[in-house]
Amino acid sequence: MNFSLLWEGFIIGIAVSIPLGPLGMLCIKRTVNKNWKSGFISGLGIATSDVFYAIIAGFSLTMIIDFVRSYEIYFKIFGATMVVLLGLYIFMSNPAKDIQKFKRKGTSYLQDFLTAFLLTISNPLSVFIFIAIFTSYSLVLQMSQPLESLLIIGGLFAGGASWWFILTGLANLFKHKLTINTLWWANKIIGMGVILIAVGLFIYLLIRDI
Repeated sequence: MNFSLLWEGFIIGIAVSIPLGPLGMLCIKRTVNKNWKSGFISGLGIATSDVFYAIIAGFSLTMIIDFVRSYEIYFKIFGATMVVLLGLYIFMSNPAKDIQKFKRKGTSYLQDFLTAFLLTISNPLSVFIFIAIFTSYSLVLQMSQPLESLLIIGGLFAGGASWWFILTGLANLFKHKLTINTLWWANKIIGMGVILIAVGLFIYLLIRDI
């Protein structure tokens, strides 16, 4: 049994999770406004979505990849729209009301997981990131070697989960130093940042393909 595959999957899981994009900001926001578990479970939703696309990339499902490439512009529009809506949601949210609502209604961890999962999976172009990573690591998932494939996928999920555990843990550690006014401004800045990132990336992708 080659446990080095578990380690390689772990490193890949961390590598694809570390860039602090819009969903990373969402995890931090939920940690600060709700609690650590809410932010961490949101991160698990992102990690689960990454595993889904890693499986597609690793098993080289050509038909699915060709389908995504054929309708790439539509996927770009859909993915960018979802991220812009996320940015607007963060920008318009009121941290004081969020905290009060959370305390009044209790936890909704399944909703936290599903929303993060669906937001991440709305960008199927992520499959090409994993294709590039698997190629550089010379990793291939094979039906004829299910145990080895499981070790890679398990390591990938563990790596992503570990990163979200650390990130949300740090956010939770320092959240008590933040005032409601600071959180309000943070929501505005993060929300606007998410929108600008989404729009800027979409424009860049369009120009690049012309």
